[in-house]
Amino acid sequence: MALTKNKKVLDFVAASAELAQPDKIVWIDGSETQINALKKEAVTSGELIKLNQNLLPDCYLHRTKVNDVARVEDRTFICTKNKEDAGPINYWMDPNQAYELCNEIARGSMKGRTMYVIPYSMGVVGSDFAKIGIEVTDSIYVVLNMNIMTRVGKQCLDALGKEGDFIKGFHAKCDVDADKRYIMHFPEDNTIISVNSAYGGNVLLGKKCFALRIASYLGKNEGWMAEHMLILGVTFPDKTKKYIAAAFPSACGKTNLAMLIPPKHYKEAGYEIETVGDDIAWIRVGEDGRLWAVNPENGFFGVAPGTNEHSNYNALQSTKRGTIFTNVALNTDDMTVWWEGLSKELPEHCIDWTGKPWNPAKFDKKDKSTCSAHPNSRFTAPAENCPCISPEFNSKTGVPLSAIIFGGRRASTTPLVYQSRDWNHGVFIGSAMSSETTAAATGATGVLRHDPMAMKPFTGYHMGDYFAHWVEMGKKVKNPPKIFNVNWFRTDENGNFMWPGFGDNMRVLEWILKRCDENPIDAVETAIGYVPNPDDIDISELDYEICKGKKFDKAALAEILTVDKEKWSKEAEEIEGYYNGTIGSRIPKELWDCLETLKKNCKK
Repeated sequence: MALTKNKKVLDFVAASAELAQPDKIVWIDGSETQINALKKEAVTSGELIKLNQNLLPDCYLHRTKVNDVARVEDRTFICTKNKEDAGPINYWMDPNQAYELCNEIARGSMKGRTMYVIPYSMGVVGSDFAKIGIEVTDSIYVVLNMNIMTRVGKQCLDALGKEGDFIKGFHAKCDVDADKRYIMHFPEDNTIISVNSAYGGNVLLGKKCFALRIASYLGKNEGWMAEHMLILGVTFPDKTKKYIAAAFPSACGKTNLAMLIPPKHYKEAGYEIETVGDDIAWIRVGEDGRLWAVNPENGFFGVAPGTNEHSNYNALQSTKRGTIFTNVALNTDDMTVWWEGLSKELPEHCIDWTGKPWNPAKFDKKDKSTCSAHPNSRFTAPAENCPCISPEFNSKTGVPLSAIIFGGRRASTTPLVYQSRDWNHGVFIGSAMSSETTAAATGATGVLRHDPMAMKPFTGYHMGDYFAHWVEMGKKVKNPPKIFNVNWFRTDENGNFMWPGFGDNMRVLEWILKRCDENPIDAVETAIGYVPNPDDIDISELDYEICKGKKFDKAALAEILTVDKEKWSKEAEEIEGYYNGTIGSRIPKELWDCLETLKKNCKK
């Protein structure tokens, strides 16, 4: 029975059913009774494995097919009428062609199956930030994950009312055929279609598909921002609180920073960190002329391997209740889960992520094929489980941003931290974000991969227009946050990391926020922006050994704060090549001006 009288919703559901031809339709009302019944059904069918309910209450394990384990960027399309509007970074397909292709694949694909109608809200229902979506799917796994990741149920339809518009999401597992797998985005139609996948990143349509690709386009048109950013709050000993949003490409410590645990002497002094979000920020201009941010999600979709009590205690604790694990190993001794990096001890009796017995004696950490858990295995955990979740997590107004941070993985050139001269210079820094590959990952060391604002795979329109939108947002903000760049990954001549990272990143955050005070701490102006005086970053009680016999000290700090003009001159050339060769003519003049300033500064 339909839960709404909204004709647009009813027409969308009817059209989806006519295409996919399910045996029945179930509307998801979000009630505990309905969700529990679906979990029971999924366990009975084998779609989920029930874990030890004493050790991991309300937790389950799911396995995907071996051909369906990650986002597929080359099968992910932005479908705009004009190809140029999708931009040079996105894969493009003509909307008419895309609809026809997906309809042909999905036609009749739900025969013998149930189609679930999921009304959901990105953001707190009823807030000014919130946007409603409707996803239809033939996957209980999708229903249960969306129930964790978003706010699901009848209240979303009530908020929509009889006339409200929404984001349409159609998902069909079909045959999980990798050759016919498509994730299509129609930003001009507020529509998403996903066929032939059952992996979360491709089928939880509220996540990257809606919250970034579609929302970034909406934000451009409506005057707000959808960003691939964590949000964290820092409480100072005097109980003042400031908030930071930060964007990092993959493998740059994003989740660890979002859930950072400060060093002991910081905690004893009264510093606290709270997590508002670990992945996505929706940002609007507030009445006070500041930027205010919310996390539109309701859960964490985290990478499991490497997560442990040391690397990210808070993330691990978030998985202890109400979590769905995907493609991790099953420890059959106690019906719990395991993955590489969870513990030093390898479990003796384990079923790997493909459902086969795992032999720990054959495990070689250098060979991913010997792992028990897939390298991209995941956990979907309720955000409310996080020990450091912010009291503002469910705020309808969001939190005011004092700082925005960009970061990448650079072995040299980029200092530990520096501040932009102004908003547009900060946009320039974000537009030039890049990380260096490693030999282990690519076979070539030091190859730059550009990922502007960490949005390369997630911008739903032309990247040059996206940069221009950032510039325009700066004109709307009377009191903009200060913009910074950090690099936790600078190395010495032997390839050793010079900065300890993890909780010690708090030391850098403290300096960043002191630069955001009304009477900011001093800094040194350089060719690229403002860097700290080494005396102004607290390295007391920092017991870090860069390499054997070499402890971290003030000299080491000064070294990772250095700005080499010769290297930055080459960096400027590289950025210019990227602008011209990849992004093209739509880059705003303000960023070209920043590039010219960098060039001149490096010659002084």
